[in-house]
Amino acid sequence: AIFLFVSEKMISFANYYNPDRMHFGVLRVLNDDQVQQGMGFGTHPHDNMEIISIPLEGDLEHKDSMGNVATIKHGDIQVMSAGTGIYHSEANNSSTEVLRALQIWILPDFRNHVPNYGEYRFEWSDRKNKFLHMVSSKSGAAPIKINQDINIYTIFLEKGLSEEFQVTKGRQVYYVQIEGEADVNGEKLCQSDALESINESLKIDAKTGSHIMIFEMAEREDLK
Repeated sequence: AIFLFVSEKMISFANYYNPDRMHFGVLRVLNDDQVQQGMGFGTHPHDNMEIISIPLEGDLEHKDSMGNVATIKHGDIQVMSAGTGIYHSEANNSSTEVLRALQIWILPDFRNHVPNYGEYRFEWSDRKNKFLHMVSSKSGAAPIKINQDINIYTIFLEKGLSEEFQVTKGRQVYYVQIEGEADVNGEKLCQSDALESINESLKIDAKTGSHIMIFEMAEREDLK
């Protein structure tokens, strides 16, 4: 089954609430945020959530109660296991540049993990016309490992090229068109559009240069 969503807020969060769209499997939040110059999110708490931040434009300034202070740039990924509880702040300290960043929350496999923090940098060539496996479970093959059975892939597909993403039985994917336009199984997707696929593989045709992210996970009856 394929379901198309044309919106920047496909999953309930903050002032957007839809009781039928509280999560997709273990994916709880996927925000495409734009933070103006000198603005940000003051110190606030989190617990029992796997949190991933990916700057797409500009730099993300981070501080947390574990003592981490970092500048996360385009090409970097920041990951936090909030576990038993952390405090952190995020800001765009630039006076000239708007920050655009993906904020991803994933439900953990168990409650009350020990909090953890990490960063990883990928080269742009790692995703050019091929799937880059960025995030997996602790037993998976990706360089970034979190406390949940989920895989996150990205690809930048040049205009006119095609790629297929296999979805096996009992698995589902959440596809996000980060930039550009593509046809996916005959559906046209533009920037910030999303598509859900359950047990159905994806045929991706890039109509322009297309930056794409795919979240692959188990189809779970307890999270429907």
